[in-house]
Amino acid sequence: VTINILQTPHRALVADLAEDDQQVPMQVVFVVFMAMGNFLAFSIMQIFEVPVEHMFELLLGICLLNTVCIAIQFMVARETPLERDPNAPKASKCAPVMNVIEAVKSSPCLLYHLAAVQCLVWIGNTAWNIYGEMWFTHSVFEGKQKAPKGSPERQAYHLGVKAFSHGGQCRSVLQLVAALAIIVILLNTNLRPRLVYAPCIYIGAAASFLAALAVGHASTFAIVCFTLSVMPEVGSFAIPFGLVATLNKRAEEEGKQVSTALQMALLNCCVTVGQQICTTILAAIEGSLSLEAALPCVFILAAVAQTIAGGGALFLDDAPPAEAAPAETGKEAGDALEKASTAIEAGV
Repeated sequence: VTINILQTPHRALVADLAEDDQQVPMQVVFVVFMAMGNFLAFSIMQIFEVPVEHMFELLLGICLLNTVCIAIQFMVARETPLERDPNAPKASKCAPVMNVIEAVKSSPCLLYHLAAVQCLVWIGNTAWNIYGEMWFTHSVFEGKQKAPKGSPERQAYHLGVKAFSHGGQCRSVLQLVAALAIIVILLNTNLRPRLVYAPCIYIGAAASFLAALAVGHASTFAIVCFTLSVMPEVGSFAIPFGLVATLNKRAEEEGKQVSTALQMALLNCCVTVGQQICTTILAAIEGSLSLEAALPCVFILAAVAQTIAGGGALFLDDAPPAEAAPAETGKEAGDALEKASTAIEAGV
């Protein structure tokens, strides 16, 4: 709920308030706060030996935390509401739908390119975010959730949850460090965002390949792969949204109609599309394989999808708008003045 519903209006609000050169770094700031929240969440998991048996308590705490954060937002955030022109003709009931269609049709090609990359990236991210704990408990440690208390399988399951939680904390720390590093790189160098995004995706693809083919039952190696798998998520929550915000800010300054929230919602929809694709494929694989054998296959799928996504990110058109050089502008003005003088002399 926090990612798919709350994130879009928050990002759009920040995009409206930030300056043109602050768009991408401010979107990276979201990842910084996400890293803090993830660290807290993985720490909470260590409270219970089998967290899935205490879902009510965990979800209640999450809902209360979200409520507090939203209340703080209402007290702090200030927006200038749009005022409808009283002389404007009354819109039809289909106007909202038509506005969405028109906004999508008029969106730049970069948005569709980002959407395709986002979908592929989140096929891989879903494999880790949703099935990472199952991989630790069932594949790496070979534990069983419903085994009798005190049995070796139950103990192995508990060790798997503990390793997953520890890996999640390391993952959150890397997420925070990587987000801060991206901010520094984008603010202090001329490196284009796509050249930051693509390496993040390739690191995640390598981690997925290693998890599927090399980890086996090595718990420390599994934690390392799980930690590195956060890099595509860092990039996907920073670079695409920052590029969309930058494009719309420039279009707004040129007097064009923009739909920042709608375009960011489209990128979020691609996140859910990737999640659904990964979940559906895992369900199909489980029809012929056990969960322990199916999970490594999902990581191979994740690695392949993110390898393709990394190639797509390298070809993003993120070049800044061309600006005429002052010398060229002066030369053109001089040529025009000379032509005008010649024409006047000929007329005389």
